[in-house]
Amino acid sequence: MVKIYCKNTGTAREFPEGITLKDIADAFEFEKPYDILAAKVNNVAEGLRFRVYHSQEVEFLDYRTYIGRSFYARSLCFLFHKAVQDVFPGRRLLIRRPISKGFFCLLDKPDGTAPLPGDVAAIRARMEEMVRADIPFRRHEARVEDAVRQFRSDGAYDTAKLIETCGDIFVTYHTLEGTADFYYDPLVLSTGYLKVWDLSLLEDGFLLRIPDRHHPEDLAPLFPQPKTFEVFREDSRWNRIMELENVGDVNEAILKGRATDLIQISEALQEKKIVQIAEEIERRHQGGKGVRLVLITGPTSSGKSTVCKRLSLQLKACGLHPVSFSTDDYFVNREETPRLPDGTYDFDNFETVDHRYLQKDLLKLLAGEEVEVPLFNFVTGLREFNGKRLKLDEHTVILLEGIHALNPALTDQVAESDKYRIFINTITSLPLDAHNSIPTSDNRLLRRIVRDFLKGAFTARETIRNWPNVRRCEVKWIYPFQEQADVLFNSSYLVEFAVLRTHAERILATVPRNCPEYSEAWRLLKFLHYFVPVPDKEVPPTSLLRGFIGGSSL
Repeated sequence: MVKIYCKNTGTAREFPEGITLKDIADAFEFEKPYDILAAKVNNVAEGLRFRVYHSQEVEFLDYRTYIGRSFYARSLCFLFHKAVQDVFPGRRLLIRRPISKGFFCLLDKPDGTAPLPGDVAAIRARMEEMVRADIPFRRHEARVEDAVRQFRSDGAYDTAKLIETCGDIFVTYHTLEGTADFYYDPLVLSTGYLKVWDLSLLEDGFLLRIPDRHHPEDLAPLFPQPKTFEVFREDSRWNRIMELENVGDVNEAILKGRATDLIQISEALQEKKIVQIAEEIERRHQGGKGVRLVLITGPTSSGKSTVCKRLSLQLKACGLHPVSFSTDDYFVNREETPRLPDGTYDFDNFETVDHRYLQKDLLKLLAGEEVEVPLFNFVTGLREFNGKRLKLDEHTVILLEGIHALNPALTDQVAESDKYRIFINTITSLPLDAHNSIPTSDNRLLRRIVRDFLKGAFTARETIRNWPNVRRCEVKWIYPFQEQADVLFNSSYLVEFAVLRTHAERILATVPRNCPEYSEAWRLLKFLHYFVPVPDKEVPPTSLLRGFIGGSSL
């Protein structure tokens, strides 16, 4: 017998050895408004088919948790893939990236045409049929050589290349009615769990929509992102030109000694975009009669500060006089900061910034007056004045950076012709393989874990613990204004995960197994395992990536 401590109930019971998590979940009585999709076993995510042979601590999870949503999304992607195989035999489905509260997918049709409404109807009908049939997802383990042979015979060369370059001996994959597919984490038990989803046309592909995170019985509200989509398209085009369309391709290139070339290409592409933005600002500036205020924002760890500094250099090369300051310097004094329900300070709230005072200073500057700009003292929690005075001439451009910079209420009295908006994000266009896209948030979370640790600000455990709060604030205060930007700058880096791996692995290893944050640390370590590591010695000191791994000259 094994003893199972259930965190959902705070009680323990004994069960026979080898019992599945599904049977254990059924035996414990607690509120289950939605299907149990997964569990944490000693703080490691497992599928419900997992068998228990030792005493364990178990927490059961539904769709409202990050792990539950991940299990559901992966399983839904497999259902979609299987339906495409049945409706269009031999055609390859490409699940490219999360967007607009769903997944953008492409179908490799022989005539190269975009899918039609009839294609959507046929695929949807097959998916609905399999959901009604409640078909189990089968898990398999195989030697890498055998799995590579299997996926190559199926035409999944990208998956074969990925698992061949990650250095494993054995690999786990799944089948659905005999169709094999690879996912780097477990799936739900069967297709019957996938009750809420939709499929529609988007551009030249599909949008596979998923349930709402808070109300899984409903679809997540559709959130059009045309500008974000265009950035993704541009990056995907460059990836195809360089013949690097997935992580397996990048791993192969690194193993062939091309890491330095990839770093240099990444740097050149980012600098080219910054130059284009600087030249557009110069064009709109029109000798001091046009754009004079550049608003720069983006979520945490997107690289705002480095982009701002590099843009400043390029604006100087254009003959302009950039002056930079941050919305953080206009924070209200600490005792006036809004608080969260638990009484802690809500530093991401828009009211944390004295936006009325900030806008008054901006209007004075734009009117030609001299202004003394404050500096916020984060030690004392007070806004201070240290003699920093600004006055614009005809060549001056203000660079205002901060998480609320694009909030319309911050500059609603400033003429639209005076403003140019930049939104910085990490739009990861490179997938692991055809069916495993990389969440943008993973990119930024790893950056932040490494930066916080190297600077001695927070441990990996503390950064992971705070990440859900960070994400909630971004969704509320930052992302709603993304599509209002004049330009979106993608700060993702072609070989970023390969470089971050060399730093992040040892940092993530410091997270204790007996804490809730271990599940996320374990997942990230498993994810990084698929990237061939690259030392950072070739990353230049002006690189955006240096802002997170150290050694920046900016």
